[in-house]
Amino acid sequence: MRTLGKSRTESLDTPRAKNLALLLLAMTQFVIVIDAAIVNVALPSIGSHLHFARADLSWVVNAYTLTFGGFLLLGGRLADLLGRRRMFMLGLVVFSLASLAGGLSQSEGWLIAARALQGLGGAIVSPAALSIITTTFAEGAERNRALGIWGAVAGAGGAAGVLLGGILTSGLSWRWVLFVKVPIGIAAALLAPRTLVESRAEDATRTFDIPGAVTVTAGLSLLVYAVVDAVNAGWGSTATLLRLAGAAVLLLAFLAIEVRQRNPLMPFSIFRLRTLRRANIVGLLIGMSLFSMFFFISLYLQNVLHYSPIKTGISYLPLAVGIIIAAGGASQLVTRFGFKPPLIAGLLLVAAALLWFSQVPSTGGSFAADILGPSLLAAFGLGLAFVPVTIAAVTGTEPHEAGLASGLINTSQQVGGALGLAILATVANSRTQSLFHVGVHNTSVALTKGFDRAFLVGAGFAIAGAILAAVLISSRDSREHAQAARAGDAAVAPVVAG
Repeated sequence: MRTLGKSRTESLDTPRAKNLALLLLAMTQFVIVIDAAIVNVALPSIGSHLHFARADLSWVVNAYTLTFGGFLLLGGRLADLLGRRRMFMLGLVVFSLASLAGGLSQSEGWLIAARALQGLGGAIVSPAALSIITTTFAEGAERNRALGIWGAVAGAGGAAGVLLGGILTSGLSWRWVLFVKVPIGIAAALLAPRTLVESRAEDATRTFDIPGAVTVTAGLSLLVYAVVDAVNAGWGSTATLLRLAGAAVLLLAFLAIEVRQRNPLMPFSIFRLRTLRRANIVGLLIGMSLFSMFFFISLYLQNVLHYSPIKTGISYLPLAVGIIIAAGGASQLVTRFGFKPPLIAGLLLVAAALLWFSQVPSTGGSFAADILGPSLLAAFGLGLAFVPVTIAAVTGTEPHEAGLASGLINTSQQVGGALGLAILATVANSRTQSLFHVGVHNTSVALTKGFDRAFLVGAGFAIAGAILAAVLISSRDSREHAQAARAGDAAVAPVVAG
């Protein structure tokens, strides 16, 4: 299989053309990433206006994340076969129209459906954009630098989204956290033909594994719903057990479909790259440990410290700046030391930050004393972890696999985020409800104790990720990547399963 449009790709050989392309791609990823965070600040307003139950409020985030994670593999495959720039533009249009529909929501179901459609648009855009970076920038120092910028912008998007969400929610209304993405998405789609070149993998058959995409998305959605609702239905209840069994059946059906498909959504041959498959396992745990942090800190600041949405957003500025600094430096560290050492260090910093967050007090707390320190620690951890794991996950891939590899690492992180949020929201809600049942009447105390328990479990996910990174990620592969990057070798050999 060879790539088409090779001569056109060479038109991006000038530094200026590549920088403009990277700017557009990073800006787009920024908009995609801020989507979950920008909504987090508006959750109390959304819940009040649309009459969400507290236990159901996380579905405003999960509806997006699950559809995003479930369809990323299909999005990556579509980009490889139909054209990366074409799918990038299509995804932006879908995302923008869904954002408009979400801003116009009049009911709980309407908003959740719009958020799910946004996730579908994001699932088309994100792997297309990352695969364009992978095929445009030579493997080694050049790609490390590009992915460092990509990681800085994407990582800071989570924190910046909280700030923007606070400004829009306070100054206008929660609906504007959705409306604001419409003109940005459309503008990026219009700029794409002038900035990006088209490329795709040549494949005689243009068939798409829709059954695989549907079964994996349905299975993951049912799994997360079972976990989220278990706090109300009970872990041993018939409803919870049936949902878990149904999720298992759907995910097993997905595996059976993939084995039989001539052009599967997830060709198992790509897992010959041991660095790729192990980086995806670590990426899953990064998502499980980090994504929920924004959710719980936003709720703590607003519901316990009684911050306004805009003050909550401003409180995330140190986190955003820290991520930008750390992610920018991470690409240089990968070129110097390989992707393994900074990845482990980043996860350990994340674990330490979450342990620190688990000590936030229910009364007498303050931003300076209880939030600023762990926020900065989490920022440096996130920046150090996100960039190396992305570099490791696309190292050694062939050009025709760029979309699939990009979809895989995005899927691992997004599905990890959805599952992590579901698990930790269940942990927090269970702890809070149990305290109410034993006679605790102070809402701030009950909520904070729930958040504290969730942060402890999140720290456990991060520690598990650091241990797995140390055990699974090959030190030799990491060193060879660094040596090749420093030598300017653009052809780092793929590493087969061993």
